[in-house]
Amino acid sequence: MKKEDLIAGYTGKLLRDRFGKGPESIYVSADDYAVALHIRNFLGPVEHFLLSQNEEQSFRQIRELLMKSLMPELKQFLLNETGFDANEMYYDWGIHNASGMIVALAAYAERQSEHYPGWEEAHAQIVAVSRRVQKEPERIYSWWPNRRTLIIIREGILIPIEKELIALGYDQILKSTKRKIEKRHLELDTDFGRLFGREVSDFYVDWDFQLDKSTIVFTFNNQ
Repeated sequence: MKKEDLIAGYTGKLLRDRFGKGPESIYVSADDYAVALHIRNFLGPVEHFLLSQNEEQSFRQIRELLMKSLMPELKQFLLNETGFDANEMYYDWGIHNASGMIVALAAYAERQSEHYPGWEEAHAQIVAVSRRVQKEPERIYSWWPNRRTLIIIREGILIPIEKELIALGYDQILKSTKRKIEKRHLELDTDFGRLFGREVSDFYVDWDFQLDKSTIVFTFNNQ
């Protein structure tokens, strides 16, 4: 069995066990530096009810608790079954289409940015969004693990008031607020479809506040 199929099968079972319902499909992108899992049509009956009652915050809190509980198991599986030593785990959900993204970054490899066609403008657009929401990243790099997935990493983006909120225990409120604002700007102020000549399927963003690091993933239709 291919590594990607093995990862997709295990993750689907893990999500079913935790949430009571598995996703319709999981598309896995994997290289030496990252494993990205694009999860489609994943919404349980209780979560559907919460969203129908405009309880998005409750939905995200439940997802956050359950995802935290399964991340160690997924990391251990990646190491035992594929040899991928995941050091950092990120995840985000697209509520509008019941999709999601999990990204595991390798512990042993420092990824450098690929100089693919359009990378300079892509970085410039992301830097502009970062400036509007917090500050310009101290470092930004990106690469394509395959034709459908673009991973962008930003380091050094937190401002002093955010660091203080995190120290006071308001990290989840901060993350929820930042996610709403930043995804709005990513939608309005980036133009990756034009830049790469392909239709953007979705995008996801998450942070590791302790590392002052953020992962953005753009997915594209398979053209």
